[in-house]
Amino acid sequence: MLSVNNLSFYIGSRALYREASLHIKPKDRIGLIGANGTGKSTLLRLIMGEYTPDEGSIEKSGDCTIGFLNQDLLSYQTEDSILAVAMEAFERQNQIQHEMDLILAKMETEYSNDLVEKLGALQEEFQMLDGYSLQAKAEEILEGLGFSTPDLHRPLREFSGGWRMRVMLAKMLLMKPSVLMLDEPTNHLDLPSIQWLENYLRTYEGAVVVVSHDREFLDNVCNIIVEVAQQKLNYYPGNYSFYLEEKALRAEIQNNAYENQQQAIRQAERFIERFRAKASKARQVQSRVKALERMDKVEEVVDETARVNFRFTFDQQPGKVIAQLEDISKAYGSNVILQHSTATIERGDKIALIGANGRGKSTLLRIIEGREPVEGKVQIGYNVQTAMYAQHQLEVLNVENTIIEELKQAGTNKTEAELRGILGCFLFSGDDVFKKIKVLSGGEKSRVALALTLISRSNFLLLDEPTNHLDIQSVNILIQALQQYEGSFVVVSHDRHFVSQIANKIWWIENRQIKEYPGTYDEFVYWQSQQQKQAVAAIPQAAKAAPAKSNDKPKTSNLSESERDEARKQLKKIQKQLEEAEHRIAAHEQHKKQLEEEMALPSVYANPVSLAKINAQYDALKAEIGKETELWERLASEIDALEAKI
Repeated sequence: MLSVNNLSFYIGSRALYREASLHIKPKDRIGLIGANGTGKSTLLRLIMGEYTPDEGSIEKSGDCTIGFLNQDLLSYQTEDSILAVAMEAFERQNQIQHEMDLILAKMETEYSNDLVEKLGALQEEFQMLDGYSLQAKAEEILEGLGFSTPDLHRPLREFSGGWRMRVMLAKMLLMKPSVLMLDEPTNHLDLPSIQWLENYLRTYEGAVVVVSHDREFLDNVCNIIVEVAQQKLNYYPGNYSFYLEEKALRAEIQNNAYENQQQAIRQAERFIERFRAKASKARQVQSRVKALERMDKVEEVVDETARVNFRFTFDQQPGKVIAQLEDISKAYGSNVILQHSTATIERGDKIALIGANGRGKSTLLRIIEGREPVEGKVQIGYNVQTAMYAQHQLEVLNVENTIIEELKQAGTNKTEAELRGILGCFLFSGDDVFKKIKVLSGGEKSRVALALTLISRSNFLLLDEPTNHLDIQSVNILIQALQQYEGSFVVVSHDRHFVSQIANKIWWIENRQIKEYPGTYDEFVYWQSQQQKQAVAAIPQAAKAAPAKSNDKPKTSNLSESERDEARKQLKKIQKQLEEAEHRIAAHEQHKKQLEEEMALPSVYANPVSLAKINAQYDALKAEIGKETELWERLASEIDALEAKI
């Protein structure tokens, strides 16, 4: 379908690729990995035709289409709704819809057989192109990526860069190109959206090429890993876990071959040196010399694994309690983030704060830091020294400083040799430390800001999405650093591998409360799956069972018996309302299906008056389904809250 043949590409005198090849077949799920700066995004732009290879070729079949999601799309702005932007993917269908609207408007004053025939032909083509269900597909993908139903009609310009990128991703998915290329798609997604995208890509009809640093995402989506290293594209037929095992095996084989060859070279050189002056051995000496010249040299294995080898020190040891949040509430207008919530952070806690975007994770970090006003009490413990890392930290770096100067000015009293050692751990070696901040990439600035945070001698860290824009090697460095860190921290992250390696507690925000699981992320995922299984298993029994007696289960709340009885009555009432809403939604969905079948009838789409009437009914019905769904979600939340009480 698409092949990269003996590709060479230079930036100045530096070779990004030298005789590199890659073949992309239908249904391939390729994870493109490699250190920052090795040319992953450049390869995607070469495939798109934005850059021209210096040597070699990129060939594709005639029917091959390519879609490319990249960071440049963040700058796109429009007054159109996000649903309209996503629907731009259906170019031909939109054109037909526009032509049909013009004909229908014209037929109000001028009715003719020609117009009826033209309208009928357009409606037939529109139906063949699945035009009547396209809006539903667009809504499904946008909502899968985290947008609420009311959001769909808001203008794109009202959303932040990360949310705009989601709209562009939805548009790309709706276009269904033969080769879908995604450059760091998980950077702007929360965990539920990442999991939705994984499920979508696993069944995608075309090929997928994805650049990502999210190891679990690569494991769950990809069946091929292509590593960009030493100007080549190295192919591994499996997911990321397979790649790690296979690469270690290849490295061992290559290292053995290298050692064997070096031994043979040393023996040949000793023979040449020993018998060079002897005429009787001249022929053998020349034979050995020519053999060495003809030998294909095995390259030495380069250890690309960076290791953190310095200790983090504090000026002061904190008390047992790092921070106490008592009865805190926070809202932005009608958007209530927290309501009378309480939580405690103790010395040694390494907390991962996870969950969907918009739940208030970054807000909670700022509350703990003291930068966000809040109702209630936030008390920081004895001798606690806090350092915060967030994306805005990149903006306060002095762009005129070199990297080493920026660390020197942090006031840690470390020597230049110590600072260079630390920067080496963060992949700044040799003369790299003298680069000015202003010439660094986003990922390099992130590494500098992280190094500053980690050497700050603080005993309590707050880290907001620290893995964004870091490659896999840099993420591994951060994991090692945080594993060695003896203080406490709270980290907001959607990177599951990262969280599983560094956290001993999990926090999330649910029903405006801070929830806590006292264990690792893997244990939390298992516990959560068990909870879901129990909830699913309990549904049939709950539907049939009579109200439970007060002595059937132990009391789990501080409510009095009369308050608990009142809560049970309220719960039963809301459960009945929820059931009624479910019946209405089912009836509306059935009616919607009938209307779709009617719209497909020749007798209907040939009659503009009937078609317009059914279209109006269809739109009204969809709006009603949206309202009923929102009601169902609200009732379900109220049921959750009441069940937690009793």
